Amino acid sequence: MARGHQKIQSQQKNAKKQADAKKAKGHDQKTAAKAALIFTCLVCRSQMPDPKTFKQHFESKHPKSPLPPELEGVEA
Repeated sequence: MARGHQKIQSQQKNAKKQADAKKAKGHDQKTAAKAALIFTCLVCRSQMPDPKTFKQHFESKHPKSPLPPELEGVEA
């Protein structure tokens, strides 16, 4: 049964190697940053992380356009 034991050892070694590679890779900053951008400007389609930034952007870049309803109560 030497091959059976070697097979189990090889599987365990491979599982450990895969786990270490996954841990070493860490977090992907690009996908995390993309997930944080949840507000999208209706005029220029640029994305912002929070409503305060969104309102500041909208007031500075699109002053002639009416303010979207989701930004009415937000303080800039």
